[in-house]
Amino acid sequence: MDILFTLASFTVALAILIAVHELGHFWVARRLGVRVLRFAIGFGRPLLRWQRSPDATEYVVAAFPLGGYVKMLDEREEPVPPEQLHLAFNRQALWKRSAIVVAGPLFNFLFAILAYWAIFMAGDSGLRPVVGEVVPQSIADQAGFQVGDELIRIGDRDAGSWETALFTFIAKSLDGGELAVRVRDKSGSELERWISSDAVRSLAEEPDLLGRLGLAPRRPILPPVIGELVAGEPAELSGLRQGDRILSADGRPIETWQDWVSLVREHPNETLEIDVERDGGEQLRLSITPRPVKNDGGEVGRIGAGVSVPEGLLDQYSVEVRYGPIEAVERSVAKTFEMSLMTLRVIGRMLIGQASIQNLSGPITIAETAGRTASHGLDSFVKFLAVVSISLGVLNLLPIPVLDGGHLLYFLIEGVKGSPLSEAAQAQGQKIGLILLAGLMTLAFYLDLSRLLG
Repeated sequence: MDILFTLASFTVALAILIAVHELGHFWVARRLGVRVLRFAIGFGRPLLRWQRSPDATEYVVAAFPLGGYVKMLDEREEPVPPEQLHLAFNRQALWKRSAIVVAGPLFNFLFAILAYWAIFMAGDSGLRPVVGEVVPQSIADQAGFQVGDELIRIGDRDAGSWETALFTFIAKSLDGGELAVRVRDKSGSELERWISSDAVRSLAEEPDLLGRLGLAPRRPILPPVIGELVAGEPAELSGLRQGDRILSADGRPIETWQDWVSLVREHPNETLEIDVERDGGEQLRLSITPRPVKNDGGEVGRIGAGVSVPEGLLDQYSVEVRYGPIEAVERSVAKTFEMSLMTLRVIGRMLIGQASIQNLSGPITIAETAGRTASHGLDSFVKFLAVVSISLGVLNLLPIPVLDGGHLLYFLIEGVKGSPLSEAAQAQGQKIGLILLAGLMTLAFYLDLSRLLG
């Protein structure tokens, strides 16, 4: 079921983002007087097809969802009747062709702005940026961070939440230079923690920035009380009920939910004798055998039970930011611009070897992230869509033949020399572009598989 949910989330995300991108090309082409023959989501055998009339645009949903395209009337692809030459893409003025090509990435950016605007209007919730762990001898330890520090400002930006703080650390790592982090310690005093310039620059070398920094967020300590039970799983079959509190297992005291989870995971297919306290103070002993499930090449135990979260417990760990309609527009535009610039800078640093290629994600990682964010709720999934939409916009604008940026490069050369590149030169460029994309996809798949296999 987890795999099906992940695949469904990935498919929905792809369909939305591809449709947005291709809608940009389609909408601008139609507005500028170019005939659109087909609007397709996916490649390969058509699964769904609709066309209002023989002269209208054909809409297609195909079997292979990793992409899409808008097919326009073009003399370079097939003969065009003389009476329709004025509708052909290749007959349009240079500015019109450029506008049609750039519209795809532009719509990706507009989608991200709209997504962030909706989130900021509804309320952007996140984990309060309080330090729960400082790794000894780490960058954070050397800078003097302490457990219980709440991040207030990072450089010249408010920390807000751990998500905002992480984004700011990434941006500052690309800038370099000594970094001041203003914190509020456990006593309520505000003071500065300084991270050296060498340490700041090193943060961009690994994708796990907080791990590199040596910080972990403070997380709620949950009591070992059973919440949701999955029908037919070991927890239900053993006789556990909602509200039961786990006191001990095989004589080992259980104080937190994490203690219980760790014990269950460590004992797949092994019977555990557990002491339970039920409503009213009744204590009883039950036997439970965690079901083995595959995980990172090994096996872990699973019983099919969720935790019961005490009402109000999470409030002290969370923070919410909400803006009015106008300020939300300003914030969403700024967020999209900053994310776009950061994506471009990370790509640049990867090319010159100053950032790890582990920052690159392929379809497997993106699919896993789609499933995980979708399981966390609509706001998390919308944020994920915004980030991937920005990445698609930036990547498509890179001056690589086959991509939109490659077509814009051809148009720039055409504008400078006064005539289009020869078909032979464009064909050679297409071959180079395909080789580059194939190499990039191969690398992304390799990194995905290496993460999956540990």
